[in-house]
Amino acid sequence: PAEFAKGHIAGAVNNDWLEDGFLERAKTLDKSKPVLLYCASGRRSAAAREFLREQGFTDVVDLSEGITAWRDAGNPIER
Repeated sequence: PAEFAKGHIAGAVNNDWLEDGFLERAKTLDKSKPVLLYCASGRRSAAAREFLREQGFTDVVDLSEGITAWRDAGNPIER
């Protein structure tokens, strides 16, 4: 949540991989629609991607190098 508050991609929803309830919140998503995951550096989102694929999500990708690389490339973020 603290990372999300510092800046996130427009339209993003915070579902912290490390918090209890991650899967329950993820189950509210349509498994047939694309899901883009990201964290600060890309490590946690890569683990979450693999987990969601195991749960039957068909189109899950994570942002390589995370929001840090996104921001450093000059892409917009919201606060």
